[in-house]
Amino acid sequence: MTPTPAYRRILLKLSGEALRGKTEFGLDPGAVDQIAAEIQEVHDLKIGIAIVPGGGNIFRGDSVFGKRMDRVAADHMGMLATVINSLALQEA
Repeated sequence: MTPTPAYRRILLKLSGEALRGKTEFGLDPGAVDQIAAEIQEVHDLKIGIAIVPGGGNIFRGDSVFGKRMDRVAADHMGMLATVINSLALQEA
């Protein structure tokens, strides 16, 4: 018997570092696939999921490189990192 979920909709804040897995930078396909499978399990329970992925695995504004940049440019790079993670998760 499947338990009745406590919530019908959730907001999942997903760290970019979680998508990095055991690598030092970027995306780990195994980690992305595992997270996507866990999200699918929740979705199969008819729970609506809004996902907000971070981009810290690709770019951090407080990095040495980011500190040398204009703040707006660094923020734009962070937003692009979030989009990259979103697309990777969507494809998984």
